Amino acid sequence: MPARKALAAQERFNSLYTHGFVRVAACAPVVAPADPATNAERILVFAREADAARAAILLTPELSLTGYAIDDLLHQDALLDAAEAAIARLKAESAKLFPILIVGAPLRMRGALYNCALVIHRGHILGVVPKSFLPNYREFYEKRHFASAADTEENRIAVCGEDVGFGAAMIFAATDNRDFSFHIEICEDMWAPTPPSTMGALAGATILLNLSASNITIGKAEDRAILCDAQSRRCSAAYVFAACGRGESTTDLAWDGQIVAFEMGEKIAEGERFAREPKLVIADIDVGRIAAERRRLSNFRDAQARKKGELIKWGHITFSLNAPLAPLPLRRKLERFPFVPDDSAKRDRDCFEAYNIQVAGLAQRIEAINTKRVVIGVSGGLDSTQALIVAARAFDLLKLPRANIIGVTMPGFATGEASKANAWALMQALGVDAREVSIEPLAQRMLEDLDHPAARGEKAYDIAYENVQAGLRTDYLFRLANKEGGFVVGTGDLSELALGWCTYGVGDHMSHYNVNGGAPKTLIQHLIRWAAESQLFDQQASETLLKVLASEISPELVPGGVQRTEAAIGPYELQDFNLYWLTRYGMAPSKILFLAWSAWAQKYDYATLRKWLELFLTRFFANQYKRSAVPNGPKIVSGGALSPRGDWRAPSDASAATWLHELHANTPQALD
Repeated sequence: MPARKALAAQERFNSLYTHGFVRVAACAPVVAPADPATNAERILVFAREADAARAAILLTPELSLTGYAIDDLLHQDALLDAAEAAIARLKAESAKLFPILIVGAPLRMRGALYNCALVIHRGHILGVVPKSFLPNYREFYEKRHFASAADTEENRIAVCGEDVGFGAAMIFAATDNRDFSFHIEICEDMWAPTPPSTMGALAGATILLNLSASNITIGKAEDRAILCDAQSRRCSAAYVFAACGRGESTTDLAWDGQIVAFEMGEKIAEGERFAREPKLVIADIDVGRIAAERRRLSNFRDAQARKKGELIKWGHITFSLNAPLAPLPLRRKLERFPFVPDDSAKRDRDCFEAYNIQVAGLAQRIEAINTKRVVIGVSGGLDSTQALIVAARAFDLLKLPRANIIGVTMPGFATGEASKANAWALMQALGVDAREVSIEPLAQRMLEDLDHPAARGEKAYDIAYENVQAGLRTDYLFRLANKEGGFVVGTGDLSELALGWCTYGVGDHMSHYNVNGGAPKTLIQHLIRWAAESQLFDQQASETLLKVLASEISPELVPGGVQRTEAAIGPYELQDFNLYWLTRYGMAPSKILFLAWSAWAQKYDYATLRKWLELFLTRFFANQYKRSAVPNGPKIVSGGALSPRGDWRAPSDASAATWLHELHANTPQALD
């Protein structure tokens, strides 16, 4: 029995549905114009494929049962009767399928014809959504054939023996998944100044679906993608678009079968355009993330409040998803470095912005304080290197001499020759006022005053031994800044602050202004590489920057070999991943682990990911008191900012117990 329970826990953990994802499939079958029976069979092929993929929804294009470009054939009763027969066929077959089928068809009601989307679910029709905005310009003349949703007050329609809801003001919501609900609009609806999907999102839909028959002209595919992107951002939703493709009549128009899915501005899936053999496009949508974002957005709630009179009239049609609990891994690509885009062009753009945010922040502070000198401790490591090149650019911007930047390298008991050499090489390449002050004599005296065993030569390298050095360095910088009439530029980064890997008070936790306080370690690594490859400074500086990148991350406080930071607190690439998902969206630890396993499984085993997440949670909560007293510094990234005056406000006395319990209760200890 324990083995069976362990296996069930593993299966649940490995299913995307367990963690707030919903798989949506979209397709553009080869259309047989004016042949609903054939089109129904072609849709069923994709429906069975979607069922095998365990997709919750299969989205098809506009008028997918009849074809869109059939003009006055839409007025033929033979065609309309055949369309209803095809609906009955899909309805019957859907009883054996997991996905909700969303198909397009013309439907008659009370002397009018409507361009509709039918929602078919396991042997029943859940509802019918008519098109709201009918194009009647350029190549489209839909008002010749169809009535608009606005033309009728009817809210029920009889289809295949069922009396079902009818109207554009409907959302469909799962009863067994609190964040899964969807709204449907049709083609031109998206191009309107007020798309119906905006109200659909305010009514609660997290997924917005569009059945389209938009033809293709030069540049139109990009326009459609921009509209989908924008609507997903504005509505804090997912937007899935499926346009018709091959098979539609090309009498006067051409079709590309564009399928694209966005989630809050991020493209998560895209199909091949102009495909001769269309394929199913899968989009794994994180409805939990969408719901979390909406809870944080006061403007979303305000918009709902302003429309509450209209939203009261909206229909909510419920269904049971009964999602499979068997293993179902994500097909969606996850960014392993959420603070650093995979796309090289976007990464360069982000590095440019991040670097200049830091530069602008420091330049403003220099002007506000009305000083012309700054002091920076330069260790030859990543953080002080980034702070120094930011300061150099800020002084250039202000037309101040770089010699007014006082860079001090302060070797201690375990400072390596390579890091000290890198510090000197960079300071000289940048032309700053470079100085060296050994902290060993003062550190030795303080250890003696503390009656510390290390003062007598014993190998007692505890936290007091380390922080004597860290504190003396910062103390010296503050006093030097007083003497020189300047201020101390901090070097500690966001990742260290999240993990509490910083000496409280007069240590690397404090400065007069901290340019790196909003920059995670993984971003700083890319910023330094970007500065080197972009040749922001001279060749010597670029070469030194690359040497710094190649160095082991170490505080260099303990003698006797390289002190590896990541061996103590975990790989920064993983801890930055954990930081992003915990603070940006408030994800449960079990979901964070699932995301980490989906993104990092090729490099780290499951036990390693779970171990470092547990340590992250423990350290994150235990060190809130340090974050409550951080110096000023510019916010750089949208996820993970920890200033107590901005994104992150939390009590210093909170425990990690709730989060650790959730992790232990909802994740297996090991995966086979």
